[in-house]
Amino acid sequence: MTALRTVMVDDSPVHVLESGAGPVVLMLHGSGPGTTGSGAWATTAQALDTSWHLVAPDQAGFGRTRVPAGSRGGLRLWTEQAAGLMDALGVERYAVVGHSMGGAVALALAAARPEQVTRVVAVSTMGTPGAPLSADLDAVWAAPAGPLGARDMLSRLLLDQALVTDAAVEARAAAMRDGASAYASLFPPPRARWVDDLTLTAQTLAAIRAPVLLVHGAQDRVTPLDTATRPLLEHLADVRLHVFGRCGHVPAIEHPHEFRQLLSCFLGRNRGH
Repeated sequence: MTALRTVMVDDSPVHVLESGAGPVVLMLHGSGPGTTGSGAWATTAQALDTSWHLVAPDQAGFGRTRVPAGSRGGLRLWTEQAAGLMDALGVERYAVVGHSMGGAVALALAAARPEQVTRVVAVSTMGTPGAPLSADLDAVWAAPAGPLGARDMLSRLLLDQALVTDAAVEARAAAMRDGASAYASLFPPPRARWVDDLTLTAQTLAAIRAPVLLVHGAQDRVTPLDTATRPLLEHLADVRLHVFGRCGHVPAIEHPHEFRQLLSCFLGRNRGH
């Protein structure tokens, strides 16, 4: 059973996709224009065992969730909003899966809520100390709404260009147009400052006690493996890394079956807690 709902978090509406029942898994999307919780995770949610209770919000500035008045977005807002959403739902313990920007938020949330976050999966993650702004991430953040921008963005996100279909481009272009007004304020140039905003300190990473699974594509040009994920192995106390060969920035799309098996296996170790 999958449902879309609106949850009030600190007097601001957050739009959420929910599915299944059982141990709760918070799923946090990445930062490209047109990204939403349902768009990023609906296929994964439908294919995973329905005994998981999956919660996939549109984070502030994405989809139908607006940035609260007086805020510009950023890691602090997204982390506090994620924690507030779980509080509003009455969830005391949960795992977190985050992609790209959402990976940084997931790691920050694990550091901020050590008694609540039980496991972390950070996919193609941002947040690594010293990681630079890649040319492809810069281009993704700057992609203009419409078919040309959508096609260029998808071609950078995915290694397998056969996946950049007309239908995928059309769907992404529509999502980009729908979310354009909220997204416009998030990553204006110069964009290296937004990478800095999403960076976690070594002290924050060292404070994470939950087991962490890092997942990355070997050919990821948006958040390259060597600068975005490998250095985290030195910072995290309980960590393991899975690398997909022949894979770009979105393993959930390029290797969907193996990605879901990996996710289910790692999260399944959490049952009973």
